[in-house]
Amino acid sequence: MSNAPGLGWPDHVDESSGANVSGVGWPRAGNEDLTPRSMSPAGKTPSGHASWGSTTSGTAGTGYVPGAHSPAPRHRSAQGESPLVREALNAEVSRETSSTAATATVSPPSGEVSSSSAGNETPIARAAAAALEVTGRRVGQVWPRPAACRVITIANQKGGVGKTTSAVNLAAALAMHGARVLVVDLDPQGNASTALGIDHHHQEDSPTVYTVLTDGVPMDEIVVAAPELPNLYCAPATLALAGAEIDLVPMVARESRLRRALDAYDKQQFDYVLIDCPPSLGLLTVNALTGGEELLIPIQCEYYALEGLSQLLHTVDLVKSHLNPDLRISTILLTMFDARTRLAAEVAQEVRNHFGELVLSTVIPRSVRVSEAPSYGQSVLQYDPGSSGALAYTEAAHEIAKRGAEGGEA
Repeated sequence: MSNAPGLGWPDHVDESSGANVSGVGWPRAGNEDLTPRSMSPAGKTPSGHASWGSTTSGTAGTGYVPGAHSPAPRHRSAQGESPLVREALNAEVSRETSSTAATATVSPPSGEVSSSSAGNETPIARAAAAALEVTGRRVGQVWPRPAACRVITIANQKGGVGKTTSAVNLAAALAMHGARVLVVDLDPQGNASTALGIDHHHQEDSPTVYTVLTDGVPMDEIVVAAPELPNLYCAPATLALAGAEIDLVPMVARESRLRRALDAYDKQQFDYVLIDCPPSLGLLTVNALTGGEELLIPIQCEYYALEGLSQLLHTVDLVKSHLNPDLRISTILLTMFDARTRLAAEVAQEVRNHFGELVLSTVIPRSVRVSEAPSYGQSVLQYDPGSSGALAYTEAAHEIAKRGAEGGEA
């Protein structure tokens, strides 16, 4: 057969008559076999080509044939999942199995929707319901409380590692389980105050942490209750705190102004005092390290996580040597864990190898809900209690409570 230039599909065989039907096809070389692929031996698609209908594409030996064989299912990595998250997933599987069995036993009349499955018709809805069920069982529990108030400084000079987010959500989780918690906002941005629903932007003339540090105002004049959570209180900050780094320079005992304020305050009415620090190693952070007894370091599960950590540890050693010998690193919290990346797992493992048992077993995953919650003046546990972020922070707070309590587990 002679060569025939074409502009579209190749010639093909009319199945009813068996005659070759001229088509507008791609140019052909020589006497090319015009038998369509649908007429190939045993009706099989040539190996190494991806097929769609009777057309072909791909390169021999490298293509994929949809439908010829199913790819192996991808298993999501369990790295970074807290026991609470796994419990939620197991509950979801049990729920789905029970729902399937019930549906097979009793079928609703045609055109009707079963009331038991009306709100659970999607996998997302079933997962959310399972997570909320697990969370509901935990919220009613009262966790072990420490024998004395624990003053925990949350610090890391690297920005964006989750200091404020961790302070707010750990405080909320502890308060929801029977503890009385005070959050001291020592960051001039005042994000912790915002997340707890404290309207601090229009209170420039009201006493805040800035006036406590610079003017010696008593702490009990600035502490306010969080409006939506019982047992949770805040010492708010405003942008005026940004000037404290300069205002404190000429003052006597400038590094221990916060500690003296806390010592004069009846902090034993609280079970926990969490101090949120700015992303720096200036006088505000030094005041927080001097005023705290424990140090919690949030570490982001990314490449720069350990950059500058040695500088923070050196500052901690200086504070212990000269200002606060009782300070100790009690907790390392891994944040912003992305289970899709190998790097996150490597950073987490490196931190665990270096710090050992100081690292909480629970890690905090990346979560959109965690980022959205502060814009509503809420913690993620209030905003979306069934989200992965809420479950992870609840489990992390539970670990912290168990570690600091005498006599054991909840």
